[in-house]
Amino acid sequence: MRQLLIATAMLTALASCSNGEKTARYLIDPPVPAERLPNRLGTAELKDVSLPEYASGDEVSWQSTDGAVRSNTKQLWADDPQRAVTLTLARTISDISGATVIAEPWPLAEPPRRTVEVRVEKALAQASGGYRLSGRYFVSDAGAGGANQARSFDITIPLAEKPGPAAIARAQSQAIAQLARQIATLGGPGSAIRTKAAPVPRLDDIFSQPLPPLEGS
Repeated sequence: MRQLLIATAMLTALASCSNGEKTARYLIDPPVPAERLPNRLGTAELKDVSLPEYASGDEVSWQSTDGAVRSNTKQLWADDPQRAVTLTLARTISDISGATVIAEPWPLAEPPRRTVEVRVEKALAQASGGYRLSGRYFVSDAGAGGANQARSFDITIPLAEKPGPAAIARAQSQAIAQLARQIATLGGPGSAIRTKAAPVPRLDDIFSQPLPPLEGS
């Protein structure tokens, strides 16, 4: 009888631990852009966005008043943060500008004209107030005379004094929308560097060319 009671207690504990309703999952979902910007990117492959370690985990993180970055195992992102940020950023840039921006790997037969790389240095709901998204982005154009961009971004979205994970998710979504606009316009502090030389032909490009005709034919 005692063993039966112990087994029942263990099953009850396991059931309570695995109760999915006690775990909240939050989406990264920027609002649909209301404006339309000129297409300055054409076709571009977006590399996987580089995130800080605390922002790339499953748990929604925030900074407490003592400066520590904290999280809760019951408050999770609904998708892998790197994947979600990369796909959402690519889609938002495309929606707002009409450019064809696709997260890697590039799925089309025709290669992209440009490559976009985003390196996030901070992505956090700060103790001082506001969600901050900062870092640098790079746009490379391998074509002769192409403009390569190296620019920075520093975006802050207002938050309540003690924001919950839902408010943090909304603020992060808004910050990504602002970053998408900045990349689409190639805006932000930084510089543009012209590509001076034509790219080295790839092996598949060389071997795809037709062979010259044989002499005497």
